[in-house]
Amino acid sequence: MAAKRGKVPRFYFNFRSPYSWIAYRDLMDRYPDVAQAVEWQLWWEPDADGERRMAEHGHHFPYSAMSREKHLYILQDVRRLTTDRGLAVSWPVDHDPVWEVPHLPYFLALDAGLGPAWIERVYRARWQEGRDICDRATIADIAGELGLPAERAAAAADDEELRGGRGLRALLALSDAGAFGVPFFTHGYDKFWGVDRLAAFVASVRSGSGPGSGSRSRDTPPAGASDADVAGAPDADFAAARSADPGHAGGCG
Repeated sequence: MAAKRGKVPRFYFNFRSPYSWIAYRDLMDRYPDVAQAVEWQLWWEPDADGERRMAEHGHHFPYSAMSREKHLYILQDVRRLTTDRGLAVSWPVDHDPVWEVPHLPYFLALDAGLGPAWIERVYRARWQEGRDICDRATIADIAGELGLPAERAAAAADDEELRGGRGLRALLALSDAGAFGVPFFTHGYDKFWGVDRLAAFVASVRSGSGPGSGSRSRDTPPAGASDADVAGAPDADFAAARSADPGHAGGCG
C-alpha cells in the first residue's frame, strides 16, 4: 500500500513573479499563522545547466512560456491587485536574467537563520525598489545588509554544492509536486495555484493538521508593445510593457 502523502502545507515561491510577491505579502499581512505553519519551497526557472541536471534525473521543469498577450494582461492585473492592497510597485527591468543568482543564496541565508529576512529583502529590492536582483552586485549588497558573506552570496550560482546539491533537490522537488507556476500551494493531495486560491489554501491549513516547519525550506525541497496594446493603462504601465519582464502569471491562466 502506498504511503499517504504528508500533510505539511507547502508554499512554492520565487522572486521573479509579481504574483508570488503579492501572495507573500498576503500571507505575512493577512495570514501570519499560516505563514508560520507552511514549509517554504523555492521555485525558479533553471538555466540550461539546471535543466540538463534535471533531465539527467528523469525530471523536467513544469512551466511553459506565456504569450505576449498574457504578459500585457499581467501589467493591468498586478496594478489592480497592488492598488487594492495599498502596495506601491516599481517594475524592474531584467537584462539576461539568471535566476540562480538571487535564489541559490537563500540556502546560505537559511543556514544563518536568515531565511525569512532574505525573502523579505529580495522581494522588496525587486518589486518595491525596481532593482535587478540578477545583478550579482545587488545580491552582494543585500547579503551585506543582512550580515551574510557578500562575495559568497554573489557567487552562489557558481557554487557546485548549492547548484548541484540543494538547488537541484529543490528543482526536482517542485517537478515531483507538479508545481507548474507560482505561487503554488500544496496541502496533502490538494493543490492550489495563484493568489486567488490563497484563501482556499488558508482554510485547508487552518482546518487540517497542526503547524509545520515555519518560515523555512527543506533541502528536498514583452518587449515592443505600443501604447495601444494596453487600453486604459497608465503611463507607467506603458513603459513597463515596453521594457520590463513582468514574470509569469501565477494563477491567471
